[in-house]
Amino acid sequence: MNVSPQADAGKQPRVSIQTADFDLAAEVDALHAADGGVGAIVTFTGTVRDRNGAQGGIRELELEHYPGMTERAIEHMIDEALTRFDIRGARVVHRVGPLQPLDRVVMVAVTSAHRGQAFQACEFLMDYLKTQAPFWKKETTPEGAHWVDARVADDQALARWGIQASNAG
Repeated sequence: MNVSPQADAGKQPRVSIQTADFDLAAEVDALHAADGGVGAIVTFTGTVRDRNGAQGGIRELELEHYPGMTERAIEHMIDEALTRFDIRGARVVHRVGPLQPLDRVVMVAVTSAHRGQAFQACEFLMDYLKTQAPFWKKETTPEGAHWVDARVADDQALARWGIQASNAG
C-alpha cells in the first residue's frame, strides 16, 4: 500500500503513507534533485524501539491510520512548516501495518538554503506528527496487546511552537 496525494507534474509527493520500508538515501536524493538551491538537508528517522528491554519489550507495533484524512493532516503540517520557517521543501514518509523492533517507522526530510531553519522545521514537523497526525498505535508485549496513549511530553513539545494540544489523558 502506498497512498499519497497527487504530486505536481514531475515532482515527488510530499507525503507517503505505506506498509513497505523506505530507502532513506533515495528519499533524500529525490527531494534534493528537485531543487538546486538547497544548501542543507535535515532528516529524522524514527524506529520501533524496545521500550521495556529487560521485561521482554515490544514484540510488535501496529500502526493504523484513516486513509485520506491522515495524508491531508500531514500536508497541512508541511504547509504550516513552510509558513513558519525559511525552508525550500519537505517530505514525510510514514509506515503503517505491523512493524517489528528496529523497523523504520517514519522519515521527515526538510531542505533549506541554510541548516538552522531545516533543523527547526524538521523538529517542528516531528512534534506535530506525534500529536496531531491521525495514527493509532498498538503495542504487543509478552503481557499482551494494548493501544498506546498520547503522552503529556508530546503535547508539551508541541506547545513550545505555540500550539496547544491536549491529547494525553
